[in-house]
Amino acid sequence: MILGRIAGSVVSTIHHPIVEGRKLLIAERLDAEGHSTGGYVIAYDAIGAGHGEAVLIIDEGNGARQVLENPTAPVRAVVVGIVDGLDIASD
Repeated sequence: MILGRIAGSVVSTIHHPIVEGRKLLIAERLDAEGHSTGGYVIAYDAIGAGHGEAVLIIDEGNGARQVLENPTAPVRAVVVGIVDGLDIASD
């Protein structure tokens, strides 16, 4: 799982039918404390995430296909949760 923050969206004029009607989002990767790592991931939106929201992303093809309920979908990353809060426990 990846922690990220939605930075924008991607528009695609040609795409696979399984993703028809779904948004492609650009998410900035965050570390465990919520700070930017400088990396980005493009993921399909499965939950209606919006710009600036902290999210959880599955970045593994099989898990992403399970979320979309299609074992042959050409998908790797899917936004699966919106983060309400983040508590880091220290030892």
